[in-house]
Amino acid sequence: MQTLPTIILRPGEADRIVAGHPWVYANSILRVTAPPDEGQLVQVKDHRQRMLGVGFFNSKSKIVVRILAHDRVQADAAFFEERIRAALEVRVRHMPHATSFRVVNAESDYLSGLIVDKYEDVLVMQISSLGMDQRKKDIATALRKVLNPRAIVERNDPAARKFEGMEDSSGVLVGKAVTHVSIGLNGMKFTADLAAGHKTGLYLDQQVNYEAVAKLACLRPAAQVLDCFTFHGGFGLHAARAGAAHVLGLDQSAEALQVAKGNAVENNLGDKCAFEAANVFDWLKAQTVTRPNEKLIPRWDAIILDPPSFTRTRETLPNALRGYKEIHLRALQLLKPGGVLATFCCSHHVTGQMFLDTILSAAYDRQRILRRVATFSQSPDHPVIPMIPETEYLKGCAFELVR
Repeated sequence: MQTLPTIILRPGEADRIVAGHPWVYANSILRVTAPPDEGQLVQVKDHRQRMLGVGFFNSKSKIVVRILAHDRVQADAAFFEERIRAALEVRVRHMPHATSFRVVNAESDYLSGLIVDKYEDVLVMQISSLGMDQRKKDIATALRKVLNPRAIVERNDPAARKFEGMEDSSGVLVGKAVTHVSIGLNGMKFTADLAAGHKTGLYLDQQVNYEAVAKLACLRPAAQVLDCFTFHGGFGLHAARAGAAHVLGLDQSAEALQVAKGNAVENNLGDKCAFEAANVFDWLKAQTVTRPNEKLIPRWDAIILDPPSFTRTRETLPNALRGYKEIHLRALQLLKPGGVLATFCCSHHVTGQMFLDTILSAAYDRQRILRRVATFSQSPDHPVIPMIPETEYLKGCAFELVR
């Protein structure tokens, strides 16, 4: 193997890498033996010259090195094929019946900066690190050998690439251009919008939770279900199939609701589901306004809150917590006693305890008592590595309203 430039870490900075975290920050570096090229594979050692691993170098990023392996490897098509096969084995083991799922989840699969989602026979690749970007042809070659897709689409997050000093890049890497794909989730049909849908086209991280929440939402016969931030109708349509008498889905995006309506019709649930384009905050507020001496009569047996992330930085965390509290204050007013509130947070900077405290604070202010009946995390195709906190972002709970 060729000699690699060496990154020497400061004393005390190696422990996190030894424990399994793949990121090396600029302030952790003691010295560099030779100037690496941007995106080049480098080796990382502690201050006593003990080998810690190899990874991709990028001086323009806050994450200067992304560890790829703890031993010397060649970052070629054969290496990526081996890693992708290992990642796929995890999904097959834990989600044996799924046909659409996340194949590679970046740090969770020790491929930092690489996400690959499988929508039936189409793959969507999202790259947010320079080293991976320089090797996307090798990655595409490996994906073709492992999964034999009819198309591989590159759809990147411009904001994430900007932090890495990269320009935006999207397009078709293999096959013909694909914008919409019909996929199966839990025995239901959904349309994934690969051109404009959230994330890479759909919220695959809620796949397992859709069914779990639907069962809880329909514990009462003829349940009336409110699905806030419904997007393409994931939670609401599962609830309708599980036995809800009526589901109302709310979302600010009229385009997303058109897809949701199509999904409802495709699953023969159109007569049970209605959708309304609205700002959820404003809608909830309007529904809880009462005249003097007028009593608010709750009408919902189940309410689902699954908003997009309210913050991507620690600086805006207080505003995010206020937002989460606001929607819970309103939702608790609209929920019938004995009803179910299923609520989620996908903001990484909001910890599980912060989220729970916010919910309980809203319940206290509304003089409501909640019984927790379930907790949720992301689906198994988005694995959590406890030593890499960034891999755990989705948290959720279901509560019964005691009074």
